[in-house]
Amino acid sequence: MIRRLWFQLVLAFALVTIVSVLTAALVVNMRAGDEFRTFVAQNQVQQLDLIPRLAEYYAAHQDWSGVETVFASIRGMGPGGMGPGGPGMMRGPLALILTDADGRIVYRSTTANMTQGSLGSAELRRAMPVMVQGAPVGYLVAQLQRDTALSSAAHLFLDQFNQALIQAGLIAGALGLISGIIVARRLAAPLNRLAYVAQRLAEGDLTQRAPVAGPSEVASVAEAFNTMAASLEQAEQARRRLIADIAHELRTPLSVIQGNLRALLDDVFPLEKKEIATIYDETLLLSRLVADLRELTLAEAGQLHLYRTPVDVTAIIARSVTLFAAHADEKRVTLQMDCAPDLPPVLADADRIAQVLNNLLSNALRHTPADGIVRIVASHAQQAGCATSDTDMICTRVIDTGPGIPADDLPHVFDRFWRADRGRARAQGGAGLGLAIARQLVLAHGGAIGVESEPGKGACFWFTLPVARAPVTSTPLDASYSW
Repeated sequence: MIRRLWFQLVLAFALVTIVSVLTAALVVNMRAGDEFRTFVAQNQVQQLDLIPRLAEYYAAHQDWSGVETVFASIRGMGPGGMGPGGPGMMRGPLALILTDADGRIVYRSTTANMTQGSLGSAELRRAMPVMVQGAPVGYLVAQLQRDTALSSAAHLFLDQFNQALIQAGLIAGALGLISGIIVARRLAAPLNRLAYVAQRLAEGDLTQRAPVAGPSEVASVAEAFNTMAASLEQAEQARRRLIADIAHELRTPLSVIQGNLRALLDDVFPLEKKEIATIYDETLLLSRLVADLRELTLAEAGQLHLYRTPVDVTAIIARSVTLFAAHADEKRVTLQMDCAPDLPPVLADADRIAQVLNNLLSNALRHTPADGIVRIVASHAQQAGCATSDTDMICTRVIDTGPGIPADDLPHVFDRFWRADRGRARAQGGAGLGLAIARQLVLAHGGAIGVESEPGKGACFWFTLPVARAPVTSTPLDASYSW
């Protein structure tokens, strides 16, 4: 109970309220006593008609010399100051101080608690002015000492004042406590709901979301939490899809291998090289799938080692065109290479970029019909219209004249195991990991990759790489990769 947030907030509000009320009561009580004594002192001065007498004296003499006679003439004035006088709210010595118009003290009674020779502007504002012909010629300060005995009437007045002060403090404290409870509940409620949702997420219900309510700071926390929960849900869905896709991809070759081996064991098929070759081909598909998955996982985890050096994009493109020339002739597809002159080198791992380009070329040739064209174009990213930042980039585009990609499929082109034609044989179309691998390799180089397509108008796959700041060096290409 004590550790709960709302209780601690209420306790803090209560402590602040109590301290504030007590401090205010103490200060007000002290000020009230001082102001009350000042009021009584000034009232006694008015009863003695001291201000008019001082004004008459100054008008007659035009200065304050000998003003002591005025104070000595007042009833009860003696060596100790003003005497008890008649009945009133206070009884005791009345201290008097008279200054000229500039605040310099010209008279002080023996009981006056004043040692300096003049009064400041703040003290003069509290004093009673002595006016002659509408202009102040002096100021009179009347004081009652703090130890002056209070009369019964004064005690009654101050007691009533203190009671009113206590009542006001209690009301203020109650209002502060109620406000504290309301604010604490308002702050704690969304946090409690957030804790409940977090517990449900920990139990596996990733569909839970926290309500965005409360103060802006708490609402921001709820929004950030919901974003995290959505990311977790998407990651979980991706994990389940990945497991299902991997199981689906493995099931077909394993079923083929199992069926062929059972047929050989049951003497349905003769034990010949042809049958064994079929089983071997399926194991190659399994090996390639496992290798692609491993490479993709390393790339996504940022653990794929890249040996980046300044490389010539034109040389990589020329090598890939030569590599795919026979395959393009077999499909009766024309390969065209169009690279801007004097392109600067890019900072990249030449073998990995060749792998990206080969994946894109293989994909383009697979979807381009006979008598079609596949163009590989390299230029500055700003000129190609594929710049994604202010960094100087080189853009490589692979453009085909195939059937294009439906708009609904474009966001999923680089997903794992995605295929435009789900019914296509895996021996022809692969496992659907090539574009996902290409995307991760380009991102690992600090570039960007994308696709533009309209149904019936072909597709354009593009990727960018940062320009190197060093001169081109000879970079060997590893021809051991597969496409």
